[in-house]
Amino acid sequence: MDIETFHWLLTSEGQQLLVIATEAYVDAAGDPVRAAASVRRTEPNAEKAAAAMTQIDLRRRSVAKFGELGLHMYFTPDALEQSTRLRVAEHRAGRVAAASPSSVVDLGCGIGGDLIAFSRHGLITAGVDLDPLRVEMAKANLEALGLAGAVMEADATTLALDGFGVVYADPARRTGRGRVFDVDGWTPPWSFVESLLTRAAVVKVAPGIPHELVPDGVEAEWVSDGGEVKEAALWASYLASAKRRATVIAESGLATLTEEDDPYDGKARPVRDLGRCLYEPDGAVIRAGLVTAVAAGVGGGLVDEHIAYVTADDAFHSPFARGYEILEVLPYREKMLKLALRQRNIGPLTIKKRGVDVVPEQLRKRLALTGDEPATLVLTRVAGHGTALLVRPF
Repeated sequence: MDIETFHWLLTSEGQQLLVIATEAYVDAAGDPVRAAASVRRTEPNAEKAAAAMTQIDLRRRSVAKFGELGLHMYFTPDALEQSTRLRVAEHRAGRVAAASPSSVVDLGCGIGGDLIAFSRHGLITAGVDLDPLRVEMAKANLEALGLAGAVMEADATTLALDGFGVVYADPARRTGRGRVFDVDGWTPPWSFVESLLTRAAVVKVAPGIPHELVPDGVEAEWVSDGGEVKEAALWASYLASAKRRATVIAESGLATLTEEDDPYDGKARPVRDLGRCLYEPDGAVIRAGLVTAVAAGVGGGLVDEHIAYVTADDAFHSPFARGYEILEVLPYREKMLKLALRQRNIGPLTIKKRGVDVVPEQLRKRLALTGDEPATLVLTRVAGHGTALLVRPF
């Protein structure tokens, strides 16, 4: 969609077409072909009709990230995919607001997902982006939600930033050829990110960022939402309160863990024999290198020095790990494992693995189980040896 068509969508005629497209989508029970045919009977211009239908589809898909707010917003497919989940953005905005800055500027604001969170936290908010369509969408999204904020098309690397209390940046990590893993290939590049981190700034980065790349004095925070690691953020020393942090967001709330919660930080990793329970740390905890903090929290240790599974004798519910009761240690060799599972009438099988060369989907097919009992199987290394554990989630 070009800017001219988007501007038309914002007119009274365009808004009416969006209403018609929404009703057509509902009447067609979500069938996009039937809904599009209905819209075309109202709007013969193919480009305008397609733009309206695309927005309705993107709004429907956006609910997973933005909740009900997404039903009032505007997107491009790429911008929706790249935008921050609202719960993650709200957490970040809350941390920024707690520093009581005079204002915040979002460099590379896209369609305004983070701008929305900053504005909802009462911050004086401005955003810039190189993409003129995304700039117009960010403006429209703020207006649609009744939020204050200024947005303009600009090159972030050329701006004078001294007038802003906090700088937020989300460097582009994709090109037309796909995801960019080399930080010097980001837009803006890593050298610009490093310069930002000498002031009051927070920068969203890929979860896979190496620990050694994080500058001294900067806090690295890994964030998971609903059990999935979504991003990492680098907090400049002006805003940092730890070296490494894992933040876990769920429907029930938010929990956070830092190296200060880990009595083993910088010390030998605690390894012990299998206990009655197995704990699978959240991905953010693993990325932050805080697995031993989980071990300390449940009074346990690692099953192997190099494996991110924790074992303990007692059962605990933790926001930082999923817990399992270890029912049995089964044979690790595939033929014997298959026999053991069949003897136990196992059918539907969830396979988890860590530190072993196994493809769960392929193994499940080879096992060809036909029993009635569902089960969870963990394949990992215990004290350096391949081990199969039959477990039951708490």
